Amino acid sequence: MNQKVLIIEDDPDISAIEKDYLELNGYEVMIAETGPVGMEKALNENYNLIILDIMLPGMDGFEICRNLRDKLDIPIMMLTARKTDLDKIRGLGFGADDYMEKPFSPSVLVAKVKSQLAQYNRLKNPANSETQKLMIGNITLEANTHRVFVGRSEKILPNKEFQLLEFLMTNADVVFSRETLYDRIWGMESMGNTSTIPVHINRLREAIEEDPANPKHLITVWGVGYKFRP
Repeated sequence: MNQKVLIIEDDPDISAIEKDYLELNGYEVMIAETGPVGMEKALNENYNLIILDIMLPGMDGFEICRNLRDKLDIPIMMLTARKTDLDKIRGLGFGADDYMEKPFSPSVLVAKVKSQLAQYNRLKNPANSETQKLMIGNITLEANTHRVFVGRSEKILPNKEFQLLEFLMTNADVVFSRETLYDRIWGMESMGNTSTIPVHINRLREAIEEDPANPKHLITVWGVGYKFRP
């Protein structure tokens, strides 16, 4: 069965190019031209990945991303014509998994879609069906089912934040610099920068810490980096 991609984009020329290239690579593609329609489709239809523009009529991409992230754990890629780091950090802060600036190469877009889906599918469909758990304090991470619990409460995390938490929990009490974390989690396929790491750390704290302003587990080691304290 083909994987389904939802494009939320109000520029018909851009969405048509995205759709053509993705369909040539075997994806089933639907387009929504306004924010509210895109939000409705995303919540009521089954998609494997969402490509989300920021500037949309009716509801902007930031609001859509924030609302969807609380309900869906599928990859969300954000697109924008505005070339500011603030937009990128804001989008990632709302839970986007990746970010591209317009104009972009359709081939690069397809490569990023493939990369995001491959990572997501590896997490959701592991070869070993036995549940692999990391348990530290009241935090439980199930590596092969892509689930995180704080006590009995399940927390929905986007791909990159799940991978970041898994990496830090696996290497508990080891301090990692921003550069190391970025290289281990995002790898060479990403075109971003390490300033996004604090954004994801803060989102993780909101999800798993009892008091995010005074974290017990996700610790900043000033001038060095971050660690997960058992």
